[in-house]
Amino acid sequence: MDCNIFIYLLFYFFNQLSATFTYTEPVLVTLLQQQNRDAFSYLYDHYAPALNGVIFRMVEDRELAEDILQEVFLKIWHNFPNYDPAKGRLFTWMLQLTKNLTIDIMRSKDYRQQQQIYGDENSVSELAGMENGIGKLDAIGLNKHILLLKPEHRILIDLAYFNGYTQEEIAKQTGIPLGTVKTRLRAAIIELKKIFQTE
Repeated sequence: MDCNIFIYLLFYFFNQLSATFTYTEPVLVTLLQQQNRDAFSYLYDHYAPALNGVIFRMVEDRELAEDILQEVFLKIWHNFPNYDPAKGRLFTWMLQLTKNLTIDIMRSKDYRQQQQIYGDENSVSELAGMENGIGKLDAIGLNKHILLLKPEHRILIDLAYFNGYTQEEIAKQTGIPLGTVKTRLRAAIIELKKIFQTE
């Protein structure tokens, strides 16, 4: 995955408005058609879990489902001008796009080859670290960048982005106040952006 895309998705994943704030669907659609980033953040926060569930049921691989989910949201962002509210609800459109993209990936030669590799190397998956976020980072070439973060930032990125914890769950898991979790996540994302820009 391109590093800039990774930073972009991290930024929107954590750029949440107040938990009590909601958009009506017509307002959300209008803002997304204008490429409003806050609206896209809201869209991700509210629809990602459902779409990820759909993908996971199709591929039965959590890591692959997470990768496809990121591709889905990139496609949503780039294709939103093509969405026509008169032809169906927003979620229905997103759901169809998600299914189509997942099917395309599953039919691809790379996917079939990767599945064969996984089948041949089941024992390798049991090695320490392969199931945690840092192992996933190695797979997309970002490990060296994440390791440059402060430890308190690195662990939050790992828990939130790569292990699917919500900010509230992170606060409970680590004993860190929710406000501090949000502040540190933002700081981590800003720092990652600086790291990528200096390359």
